[in-house]
Amino acid sequence: MDLETTLRQAGLRVTAPRIAVLRALETRPHADADEVFRAIAGDLPGTSLQAVYVVLGALTDAGLLRRIEPAGSPARYERRTGDNHHHVVCTRCGAVDDVDCVHGDAPCLTPSSTGGYAITTAEVTFWGLCPACQAADVPVRA
Repeated sequence: MDLETTLRQAGLRVTAPRIAVLRALETRPHADADEVFRAIAGDLPGTSLQAVYVVLGALTDAGLLRRIEPAGSPARYERRTGDNHHHVVCTRCGAVDDVDCVHGDAPCLTPSSTGGYAITTAEVTFWGLCPACQAADVPVRA
């Protein structure tokens, strides 16, 4: 499905910044707002970082993006939504990758107590060293 149709089906107007952000996240999964801004600035020179935050928020609210917040990292955004996957984060360089849930259905973990909540999602973050940092002797991030 093309991006214009995707936006319309989500109840959003089709705008150049929204298209640009979606395109940027196609090739830069787990990008933060600054990375998205740098990716689209050349095509949309009048766009501000604040405008990128507004677009990211609207696309997230519409369910077209997923916002993840690894500890010690700015919020990151991805286009992969609607499935039950988790993330692995490198403790040295901060790289983020997807990890599929071994159980498949949401939530893939069952808490000992729900406190009356109707649980729909479990969010798990795995931490370790990415292959590049394992191969290089990179100091640990503070």
